[in-house]
Amino acid sequence: MMTTLRIEGMTCAACVLRVEKALAAVPGVTSASVSLATETARITGDVPLPRLIEAVEGTGYDARAVADEFAEPPALGGPGLWSVLLGVVLTLPLVLPMVVPGLMLPGLVQLALAGVVQTVLGWRFYVHGWKALRSGAGTMDLLVALGTTAAFGLSLYLLFAHGGHHLYFEASAAVITLVLLGKYLEARAKRETGAALRALAALRPDRAILLDPDGTEREVAADTLRHGDRIVIRAGARVPADGVIEAGASALDEALLTGESLPVAKGAGDPVVGGAVNGEGRLVVRVRATGQGSFLGSVMRMVAEAQAAKPPIQRLVDRISAIFVPVVVVIALVTVAGWLLAGAPAETAIIHGVAVLVIACPCALGLATPAALMVGTGLAARNGILIRDPAALEAARRIDLVLFDKTGTLTEGKPALVAQETVAGEGEGALVLAAALQVASDHPLALALRRAAAGLALPAVEGGRSLAGRGVAGLIDGADYTLGSALAAREAGVALPPEPLRPGTTESYLFTGTRLIARFAFEDGDRPTAKAAVAELAARGIGAAMLSGDRRAAAEVIAARLGIADVTAEVLPGDKAAAVEARRRQGLVVAMVGDGLNDAPALAAADLGIAMAGGVDVALATAGVTLMRPDPLLVPAAIDLAAAVAARIRSNLFWAFAYNVVGIPLAAFGLLSPVVAGVAMAASSVSVLGNALLLRRWRPRRRA
Repeated sequence: MMTTLRIEGMTCAACVLRVEKALAAVPGVTSASVSLATETARITGDVPLPRLIEAVEGTGYDARAVADEFAEPPALGGPGLWSVLLGVVLTLPLVLPMVVPGLMLPGLVQLALAGVVQTVLGWRFYVHGWKALRSGAGTMDLLVALGTTAAFGLSLYLLFAHGGHHLYFEASAAVITLVLLGKYLEARAKRETGAALRALAALRPDRAILLDPDGTEREVAADTLRHGDRIVIRAGARVPADGVIEAGASALDEALLTGESLPVAKGAGDPVVGGAVNGEGRLVVRVRATGQGSFLGSVMRMVAEAQAAKPPIQRLVDRISAIFVPVVVVIALVTVAGWLLAGAPAETAIIHGVAVLVIACPCALGLATPAALMVGTGLAARNGILIRDPAALEAARRIDLVLFDKTGTLTEGKPALVAQETVAGEGEGALVLAAALQVASDHPLALALRRAAAGLALPAVEGGRSLAGRGVAGLIDGADYTLGSALAAREAGVALPPEPLRPGTTESYLFTGTRLIARFAFEDGDRPTAKAAVAELAARGIGAAMLSGDRRAAAEVIAARLGIADVTAEVLPGDKAAAVEARRRQGLVVAMVGDGLNDAPALAAADLGIAMAGGVDVALATAGVTLMRPDPLLVPAAIDLAAAVAARIRSNLFWAFAYNVVGIPLAAFGLLSPVVAGVAMAASSVSVLGNALLLRRWRPRRRA
């Protein structure tokens, strides 16, 4: 069972780690993932909700349940604009003398201005810092509270003990104001990172038109629809639920769902997905799925799970975050002691220690990965690509070879019977026998046979059975017939003709015992963008290969048309994973692209599994990336985007670490004032979020 909580009060990576550890320690919790960017926790396990909330509150944060995490924007938790403006108004008179020395304010006036900033605007840091300290952890709030209190306290001492010739009230006030400004900008940027997911949520209409059994139409809330209801979709209206058209014809715009730019023609018997926009026609639709069980719901759920998940590199960040704040406090104390031993005045040593505390900001570390994931996965979903597994991001940038399944991936997956040859018996009789054997199958070749035999009376089949990866068999009028591949025929000892019935086609053989009765040739058209996809991969230096259970001659004809030289044919579904492993043993980083049915083992075995799905068949647990429409050109686009997201995560983490690696020594050696350190700290979080938002400029490349 999955539970989602809103977590309020988190400010940095250390906060995320504390909440995750607390939730993971609750008996019954199997996994817990917390995101600073969305301020949510996703918990898997059968645990009472109050117990989860209690665990979060025990770490010093507030939590509440979310019934539908997409129904509201993410909790932002940043300060209000009024707090920032008040801080700026009170702080400017204090920092102005740094630019114009003659404008120095009297000490008591400085105390009054800084006191309001410290005690009113800075109260949030004391509250959150105390909660963290009480639970035995350190956070950004604790660093800010310690640093500004030290600067403010030192200024109080100098004011009343030594007449206040040089005070540091501007340092404490400026740091609090700058941090508030940074958190405010961060909150706004975080809202932007989740814009794509909220755009998907906005596709769900609030109202629907229900068609009663007596033909009466009435408007109802869309969330009250149930499986089996009949609804009316008027021209220009958005579809409220997944279903099948019972009456009417129209063209539906599914661009925001699948990335398909052109409207898709639909008629009676065709599926429709919730969120699509109806064109000119009036449709009557039988509801098949609503809410989280719908196509749109599954897309949003997978995007949200990907945003909350953590790529492998994040584990290093978590380990560093766990010790970051204690290490910074030690460095600050060592800084103060070092300056005192060097003979510096106490106030100088303390101010340098304050600068160390202020510049050390772990919030950028906490935002680096989830911010890039949120922007990247949301953008991918809007382009018809679902990145389900963040671990796939690292693999994508290193891909050497893409293995394509043939049927349904490089071809349309809708073969037609184009020729048949009868060796024994009547021609129509052979077709009737073959179609009868396939009457219960949904295999593309079975559908082609049944279409060809439409209108013919089919005999009953007794003891029908499936021959895994080979065909079907059964008793008809007491005789045992098999319809299968060349492999199945050869295994049965059937002598096959040396030449194909038609070059480049797929053949099935009808036989009984070792006697061949007939053979059937099927032709499947190439997907329109398959050849371009192979060329796009080649332009990126990525090889393409084909895996097929079809005869080698047929597979090689199609591969040659598409520009693929590496062909592995006559492979059983269970052996495709072995073919993937063979490439990996050669030192290649392999992506596997399949239709998600019999390709599941190969998708799981590859370094990157890419499932090509269509319509409501989108959800595949074995693939790290799922394509929401059957377009091979999405394969190079998915690799490009996944690599771009991975690169943005790495650059974000680089800058997050760089701020601290460079800034802490500079502050310790007295080269940064607390005010400048405050600017740098605020800039670190904002720049990490800004860097992630640059992903929104990504567009699919066409270089071939």
